[in-house]
Amino acid sequence: MCYSRRMVEHYHFVTGRLAEHSLREQLRELAGGIDFTYTIDVLPITVAALMTPQWIASRVKVPSETTRIMLPGYCEGDVAELEMTASVPVERGPRDLRQLPEYFGREDLASSGYGEHDIEILAEINHAPRLPLKQILRQAEQLRDSGADVLDIGCDPGEAWSEVGACVKVLCDAGHRVTIDSFNPKEIEPAVRAGAELVLSVNASNREAAADWGCEVVVIPDDLATLGGLDETLGSLQLADVPFRIDPVLEPIGCGFAASLGRYLEVRQRYPDAEMMMGIGNLTELTDADSAPINVLLLGICQELGIRSVLTTQVINWARSSVKECDLARRLVHFAIQRRTPPKHLEPGLVMLRDPKLRQRGADLDRLATQLKDKNYRLFAEEEQLHLITSGLHLQDNDPFALFEALLATSPKNMDPTHAFYLGFELSKALTALTLGKHYEQDEALDWGFLTANEQHHRLSRKQPESS
Repeated sequence: MCYSRRMVEHYHFVTGRLAEHSLREQLRELAGGIDFTYTIDVLPITVAALMTPQWIASRVKVPSETTRIMLPGYCEGDVAELEMTASVPVERGPRDLRQLPEYFGREDLASSGYGEHDIEILAEINHAPRLPLKQILRQAEQLRDSGADVLDIGCDPGEAWSEVGACVKVLCDAGHRVTIDSFNPKEIEPAVRAGAELVLSVNASNREAAADWGCEVVVIPDDLATLGGLDETLGSLQLADVPFRIDPVLEPIGCGFAASLGRYLEVRQRYPDAEMMMGIGNLTELTDADSAPINVLLLGICQELGIRSVLTTQVINWARSSVKECDLARRLVHFAIQRRTPPKHLEPGLVMLRDPKLRQRGADLDRLATQLKDKNYRLFAEEEQLHLITSGLHLQDNDPFALFEALLATSPKNMDPTHAFYLGFELSKALTALTLGKHYEQDEALDWGFLTANEQHHRLSRKQPESS
């Protein structure tokens, strides 16, 4: 069957009573920014995902202006009969209503060109001499998959690492770009011969040897507080025609952080056309705070100052996803600065701890208890309370154990160990949502940004749907 698309689509959304409120709210927000009209058909069923296309076909009322019918993403089965009945194409939407904006391309319309970036990420493999080569290769693949452009091989102070050249060669042969993090020419020289393209770092202690390496170097001051020695090292490298980028060195909070930020500004003013780098691990690794917002702020500073490379690590647990955070952050700050717009409502992957917005049902929860016809349990988390609702019953408490005891006091006839385990699992998620200020949707994963792991829908049964 063939259908012709009109210039403006009219979607007829089919849903159940439980999802009606959230669907209407989402569509109200979408309607102003996307060119389509819509109607909503609330069928006599509580859980929309229990519907089948055949069941819908005998109940749906399709307005004449409809060009497409939109079913819930969990609605399984052949839609051919429904398409024949309605004479319009049928689509399944996303399984999570929160994904409707993305489904309709809202981000693409609002953020044309989003995703471009010009900051390079160097990811350090710390203490490489202490690691087996297989582990180094495994880390290299993981870092590249997370968004790293270049791998930085971190050497240890003291005796030169005799296997550094072999390590760099294996990484280069595997398709990785590699830098060497050492002041020791005895480590740097074999690394460069094996394919390392950048040396971290150079100052008065090793700048004379840099003329023989044939690669770019990162220049740091001899004295951080005064930028002492920086001009001399740069002059020496320029005479030897050695390419360089400058890193004034970011210091941890409590050790001169604000002053070190000032040095980046000063170097940019003194050398307006020089390539620069910022090593950001001193802040993410040495601050008792989640690394993502710190990375966003530091990448924002780099973008504004024209610092086109950052060196990061992800050793301590709270910074274990720093490379991916930097990959998302560099896209966010690039768009914000290019468009001269605040970096807001652009990158949901970096909003992890709390959600951008909470959707509250309020008085609808009390009404729902009077409308339900079955004894299945619906869970909600809002206004600092956990809510358990079923036909004729609405329990609420901020303690999941107290809520479950109140339920058992009603002598439920459908409570077996499997059902009890399921409720316990969902109440745990709901309590987490309340604690952190996140939106809870039963049977859906909490939104942890790019760390979100989708969950299987455990509650749904593919039996004939209940109707009123």
